[in-house]
Amino acid sequence: MSIMPLQSEFIFPDPIQADPEGQGLICMGANLAPSTLFEAYTHGLFPWFSEGEPICWWSPEPRCIIQPLHYKPSKSLLRNMKKFDYTITVNRAFEQVIRACSMPRSYAAETWISEEIIQGYCQLFQLGYGYSIEVWQQQQLVGGLYGVTIGKGCFGESMFSRQTDVSKMAFYSLMLIGQQQQLPWIDCQLVNDHLLSLGASTLSRQAYLNSLQDVINAPAIDWKKYQDSVFSSKTIAQNMCLNE
Repeated sequence: MSIMPLQSEFIFPDPIQADPEGQGLICMGANLAPSTLFEAYTHGLFPWFSEGEPICWWSPEPRCIIQPLHYKPSKSLLRNMKKFDYTITVNRAFEQVIRACSMPRSYAAETWISEEIIQGYCQLFQLGYGYSIEVWQQQQLVGGLYGVTIGKGCFGESMFSRQTDVSKMAFYSLMLIGQQQQLPWIDCQLVNDHLLSLGASTLSRQAYLNSLQDVINAPAIDWKKYQDSVFSSKTIAQNMCLNE
């Protein structure tokens, strides 16, 4: 089934012209309707703000990305995947994942994922422009990640973990999907040490925006190929195809 582009009532400015010095903040306002989010991501922007503040739209310089073909899981991660038999699914519990990601972390009492963000991204997912990867221990959701998908564009948003390494297991699963779908990169937005430790790198904002148009206009990722199956962490640790 083909997915139709969403038409937004808002027009976002060109990030280079709006922010020539590369500070990252492009504009404020609008809303978090699915069509607005779609318009933002297709122009290289994403929302990031604290609850109670105006909606802020960002396009950082440089942009953090990870290339699935260059990703290599750590030996300790593979050992844990083989040791503990977790179940991994795709697009089975998007709302559960984003709500888990919205919970305060041990290192921060607040979260930027408000109820408004949750509702906007859940609606985007229902329209076919979101994805989630879930890690289960029996029937309990213990880790996962979620993001936005447009064409061959895969935009990471957030991840959570309730057991050792389970968010990294979800991340590894996403890398395997990226490899199979021949994605040139997965957007990680802002650079941080954790992402760099996973193998992320950076693109200049201009290079990212140039690549973005080719990526989002490519044939869409076949998520149904993965969401109809249930995977074992042990199998994934052996680097086997997720659809076998």
